[in-house]
Order: sequence, then C-alpha cells, then structure tokens
Amino acid sequence: MREVILDNGRTLAVEEWGEAGGTPVVYLHGSPMSRLARHPDDSLFRELGVRLITYDRPGFGCSTPHEGRRVADAAADVAAVADALGLDRFAVFGVSGGGPHALACAAALPARVTRAAALASLAPRDADGLEWTAGMNEGNRRSAAAALTGRAAVVEHLANVGTAGLPPLPEVEQEVLSRPDVSAMLGAAFAEAVRPGLDGWVDDVVALFGTGWGFDPAAVRVPVRLWHGGLDTLVPPSHGEWLAARIPGAALRLQAGAGHGGHFDATPAMLGWLAGGAEDPA
Repeated sequence: MREVILDNGRTLAVEEWGEAGGTPVVYLHGSPMSRLARHPDDSLFRELGVRLITYDRPGFGCSTPHEGRRVADAAADVAAVADALGLDRFAVFGVSGGGPHALACAAALPARVTRAAALASLAPRDADGLEWTAGMNEGNRRSAAAALTGRAAVVEHLANVGTAGLPPLPEVEQEVLSRPDVSAMLGAAFAEAVRPGLDGWVDDVVALFGTGWGFDPAAVRVPVRLWHGGLDTLVPPSHGEWLAARIPGAALRLQAGAGHGGHFDATPAMLGWLAGGAEDPA
C-alpha cells in the first residue's frame, strides 16, 4: 500500500496490480468496497499488459473521510494519485458505484483520461426522465429513501443494515458470489472498506443515492464504453441506457442474461479495450 497525501492533508490509500510498466488504468471501486476490490484473477492484468491502480475512496479503508463529498470530487483525488505515481495519461474503469466516479474523471480530466469504462453504473439521482428506483431491489430502494432525507438518516439506515442484514439477492447474483475467487476477493475488500467504520459507505450513499453528481454526463468527451446486465436489480439496466443516451459517442453493451455481478465476466474484454485495443469489448 502507498499513501498519497493531498494538499488539504487528507490521505488516499493506493494499491497497484499487474504490470509495473503496463498501460495505467485507474479502477474506481463499487460501494461499499475498497482498494482491494478488482477482478479476482490478478494474472489477467499481466496478460493484458495493464498496470491497475486502485485506491480507497475517502472514508473507506485507509483513506481519510471527506464528509459532504460529491461524485465530481473524485476527479481531483484521482488526479492527485496520478500525479504521485508520475502518470500523465491513464484510462479509468468504474464498476457499480464506481462507475459515476470514473465518468467524473473523464468529464473533468479530458487531457489526461484516454478512455473510460463504466460497468453496471448508476445514473445520477437527478437524471431527467428516469424513474430512478424502478426495478431496483428493496435494499437499494431503502438506501435511496434514506439518502433523500439526509446524512443522519443514512447513518441510521446503515447501522440497521448491519444488525438486520441485507435482503437476499436473486439467484443470478448468488451464482457469481458463490465462486470461491470472487467470494474471497469481495470478502476481503468489504472487510477493509468498513474496518475504520461506516463513514465511507455513508458518504457514498449520500453522493450516489441522494443528490446529483456535480457534473453533467453530457460533458464527457473521451471515448466511453458502458456495460450492463439485463437482469440487474441492484442497478437496473435503465440506468445504463440513460447514460448511453446522454454521453456523446458512448456505446452500451446490454447483456440480456447477466445480473449485476456479470461485470466480472465482462471485465477482461473491457480492460483490453481500455489498454488500447482497437476492437470494442464483445
């Protein structure tokens, strides 16, 4: 782990995977996850010639909390990480709650971000014309309702989740989570995310479920590829369709038989494209 100290004194915890001299790809983790979240087969990064860079968003793992942060604020944090690592140009890759944060980097850093990918990504809460919670599972609906009430309500909601547990996931999700490599990676990434407490999770819910992102997705001008599972009830596919319709030139692959966790199987092709592959992800 490497610590990046920002000008305001905050710390961001960073990890690297794959080829040290490979194509740099900054990975924006889901929520609640940490810098340990990634595709579980680390050999994939070496095979694709990728230098994967992950970091804890504020409040998760070893990164300092940043109460009141918005999705747009991720761009400055990623720029600081890239500066510390000596990276001029890099791709960004976000999954689930990390998708909006990757798009924030693409919008704010067009001279540095080469390509952007967002898999199973949420759309902004203030997305015009989108019925935001339609088709969404009960757990995320509850988070969305709490986020609209305010941070204190989210704190109470997540504390109750820790006591009562989350509603059961659909079979298509359980099939992915039953894979030993996926289960081990997610377990470690989640444990690290909440080890210091729930601040990171709370602030993610507020930023993703309760307010706009602080930037317009239509402002993204770098090449963007989106992926979404047609059976996803954590983040319904209508979110991916909305993003594809708003981001200029974005291409969406909607995979009919996949759920939210299908992003693991979609990752190799997407990483290959981010690393400079000429072909669109299949």
